[in-house]
Amino acid sequence: MVSTASRSRAALEEGQLAQASELLRALGTPHRLAIVLELAEGPRCVHELVDALGISQSLASQHLRVLRTTGLVAGTRRGKETLYGLADDHVAHIARDALTHGGELGR
Repeated sequence: MVSTASRSRAALEEGQLAQASELLRALGTPHRLAIVLELAEGPRCVHELVDALGISQSLASQHLRVLRTTGLVAGTRRGKETLYGLADDHVAHIARDALTHGGELGR
């Protein structure tokens, strides 16, 4: 028989696992990872991301929408433009760690 505490812990862990999976899914493309790494250096407008990453504006906007929806990136209006930045430093750490670990696997 499973105790009530075990069931509560399992439900909490399941929720946390789902949230963690969603975060990793959001970072799961090379372009989104590159956007996060670029934003780790400081806030950027879409055109700055386009120039830095060599991607189209529509592609950058699509990826930013996914990152905003998952709460990894936030946007602030600056005149006619939106300035995008990371929601918190943890996102940058996860992206950098993934990049480092990926490099170690390729050796």
